Formats: sequence, C-alpha cells, structure tokens
Amino acid sequence: MPDPVPDPAGRSFGEEGGRLTYGEYLHLPDLLAAQVPLVDPAAHDELLFITVHQAYELWFKQLLHELAAARDALDGDATWQARHLMRRAIVIERLLVSQIDVIETMTPQDFLTFRSALAPASGLQSVQYRELEFLSGAKDDRFVRRFRGLTPDERQRLDRRLAEPSLWDAYLALLSRRGFAVSADERITESLLIIARDRARHDDLWQLAEDLLAHDEAAALWRARHVQMVERQIGTKSGTGGSSGAPFLHRRVPLRYYPLLWELRDRL
Repeated sequence: MPDPVPDPAGRSFGEEGGRLTYGEYLHLPDLLAAQVPLVDPAAHDELLFITVHQAYELWFKQLLHELAAARDALDGDATWQARHLMRRAIVIERLLVSQIDVIETMTPQDFLTFRSALAPASGLQSVQYRELEFLSGAKDDRFVRRFRGLTPDERQRLDRRLAEPSLWDAYLALLSRRGFAVSADERITESLLIIARDRARHDDLWQLAEDLLAHDEAAALWRARHVQMVERQIGTKSGTGGSSGAPFLHRRVPLRYYPLLWELRDRL
C-alpha cells in the first residue's frame, strides 16, 4: 500500500493526513482487551460488572486530575479557574451516581453466578477512590494500613495524598491571604459568615464555598446510592474483601468533607 499523500495544507486529520487513527490515539486495542471475565462457564453479566467498574476508575482518574488542578488554581489565586474545574468535577460526580442505574439492571441471581470468583477483591481496594477522599479533605491513614496487596507505587500515591494540601487546605489558605482568620474552626466560621453576608465584596469566595459544598453533596449522594445498590444485590452479606458489606458502607454515608460549610447554614 502506498504511503499517504501529504496534505498540501499541512493538515493531519484522519484520512486527510493518515498519520494517526482514532483507535491508535485512544489505544483502543489495549483498552478493549482489558475486560477479561473469569468464570467458566461464562456468566453473561460479568462483562457488565467489569465494564462499569473500569469506567468508574477512568472517571476517578479524571476527577483526580480536575480536583488537583482546582486546588492548585486556588493556591495561585486563580479563583475563576478553580470554579470552572470544580463545576466540571461536580458534573462528573453526578454522572457516577447515575451510572449505578446501569449496574442495577443486573439481578441478584445473575450477580451470584460470578460473585464468588471476585474474592478477595473488593471495591474498598480502589486506590483512586481513597485518593479522591484524601484530596477532598477526608484523610484517614487507617485505610492505607488496612490495604492488602498495595504496590509500591500505590502506597506512594496514597502517602503523597495524605501529606499534600487538600482542597479544604487550599481554600483556607486563600481565605487567609484575603485577610480572613482561619486559625480555628470558630474563627473559620466567623470568616465564612462575613463572606456570606457580604457577597457583593466576596462573591468569588462564597461561590467557591458553594462549589466545595456541591462536591461534598455529590460524593455523599454517590455513597448513599452505592449502599442501596449493594443491598439490592446482596442484602447484608459480607463483602468479597472481608468487610461487613452494606453495614460498613452505611457507616460511611454520613461522612462530610466540609462540615463547617454545612454548619454555616445554622448561623446564617
């Protein structure tokens, strides 16, 4: 086959340039080869289960990209950029909540045809999900200690997220640079009240607080929706990773990344 004829305008799009294909750019052969069901005889819904969870991990990767950039924008006083990135992250999180509808098309009976093959793997072992919690501000090193089978790279990533500033840290640092007191929770609340009551002067700070709250809310909605899905599939059975399953997940539902922003409503 002859080489593609160079485009006289210097373009390299698709068939015009012939230099790069859609599949090559997206590494589709590798991506589409990554869904490998385990059970034999085959269980029809195992492919669905794998696809949904791999899609979650791809979106988790994107969320880490957006939220880390939003934090860095706060550090650089680029509040407009931080707001843009936070709004994108919130849209993605809402998508993750709706994605649960897809997996709920799988009946409990169909899940049981392959569930035993998953053990001891568990969604609790998602390193990226823990990174998201740490980056958001809910840092708990007990999750790192409990993880089994972490690769050196995964442990390094989690340790880095524990050590680096969170979104909340970056927001408080921004408030401090603007002259607001952030030395203790009560002082932070007083500062937030000033911001809330004078939006004409502090609108960007107020809107950022609302974006953080929306991020917190979306994460909580996902946890609540997730535990309902688990109960619908397996009731109160233990998780494949050895956790108590739904009872453990229920304990995580009330988690709030930014409790002061929620408590602020009582003071307005």
